[in-house]
Amino acid sequence: MQNLQTSISRCPWPSNDPLMIEYHDNEWGVVVHDDRMHFEFIVLDCFQAGLRWKTVLHKRANFRKAFDDFDYHKIALYDQAKIGELLQDSGIIRNKAKIHATIRNANLFLEAQKEYGSFDSYIWQFTCGKTIRNRWEKLTEIPITTKESDAMSKDLIKRGFKFVGSTICYSYMQAAGMVNDHMVGCYRYGESGH
Repeated sequence: MQNLQTSISRCPWPSNDPLMIEYHDNEWGVVVHDDRMHFEFIVLDCFQAGLRWKTVLHKRANFRKAFDDFDYHKIALYDQAKIGELLQDSGIIRNKAKIHATIRNANLFLEAQKEYGSFDSYIWQFTCGKTIRNRWEKLTEIPITTKESDAMSKDLIKRGFKFVGSTICYSYMQAAGMVNDHMVGCYRYGESGH
């Protein structure tokens, strides 16, 4: 199995970490149109702020369990007792501001759903419903923000969302397949986006 992983030409950022490789090969850049999945990425990107993605990815299963499988309907109703429970959970990143932001974001997510019919309809407007297909040859070419992530961040902040700066929004866009930032030499490049 390891030989197969190293013989495939892929983006260099997963390095030799099996979980990062699995994420790169099966999820990163795959188009998301499922609202629960959108919310999962919002939560994980919120907790990633100031940290490495690898740190969050390795705690993802714990986050899923702690946050009711990212069910935003349930999360929107979390009370002080649940917040206290999350702050005691050593399996996740115990950051009070990010936990509070997740609850707030769940409520605002529901509002956006109500307004647009789905969060998916709301969020894809920032790329006109299509994947932006980039042609990067080196990791150093990939930007950390774009005019699209700036616009998304500005609108989310206006709506009251927290931990949605342009850099976080761009990471989210990469994860949800709104941009294809696989290297042109990566075997996933031609398979990602729509």
